[in-house]
Amino acid sequence: MHGSQSDTQEHVIETATRLFASLGYDATPFHMIADAAGLDVGTVTDLVGDKRDIYLAVMERTYLSLKACHDTAFAEFTHDRAGVHLLADHQLNFCLDHPEVPELWIHRWLSDAADVTGVEALYLKPLIDRVIDELQDLVDPHVDLDGALWTLVWCIRGFVVGGVLAPNGRVEGPRNAAALRRFRAHLHLLVDRMFEPNG
Repeated sequence: MHGSQSDTQEHVIETATRLFASLGYDATPFHMIADAAGLDVGTVTDLVGDKRDIYLAVMERTYLSLKACHDTAFAEFTHDRAGVHLLADHQLNFCLDHPEVPELWIHRWLSDAADVTGVEALYLKPLIDRVIDELQDLVDPHVDLDGALWTLVWCIRGFVVGGVLAPNGRVEGPRNAAALRRFRAHLHLLVDRMFEPNG
C-alpha cells in the first residue's frame, strides 16, 4: 500500500471502524483487520498497535468527530425550544452521515469489548455531561433529563439503522425522503413532550 505512514494508519483505523461497527470487537479477529486493510499483521502492529490499541483509536476518533458535531451545534444553540430542536437535528444528521458511530456504541451496550474498560468515562460521559449542563435550566423540574437524552439516542439509532415499517409493508429508512421528514417531525415532537423547553 502506497502513501505516508499517517495515511496508512488512518486507513487501518477506518477499516477497523467498519469491521467493529459491523461485527463487533469480539467477533473481529486481528488478522481480519490487517487483511481488509491489505497489510500483514506485523505492519499493522508496528503502525497502530494490537487490536485493543486499534479499538481505542477507533473510539477516540469517534469521540472527536461527535465532539466536533456538538461544538458546531452549540455554536448555533439558543436556550429555547428551537435550540433544543437544533441539537436534536445535529445529532440525527451526524448519525445519518456516520451510521457506524451508533453501531459501535450499541455493540458495547450488548457487552462487546467488555474487557476494554473505561471507554464510556473517556469518550461518552463528557459529551452527555455537556448536553445536560446546557439543557438543565430549560426543562421542567419533573423531567428526567438523563432519561430523556437516552431516549433520543436510542430512537435516532433505531431509525438510522433499522428504519420504520411503512403502511405498504416495507421498511423505510433514512434514504427515503418522506420517511426522514416524518421521523424528523416525530423527533421534534419527542423533544417538545419530554424536554418541555421554555419558550
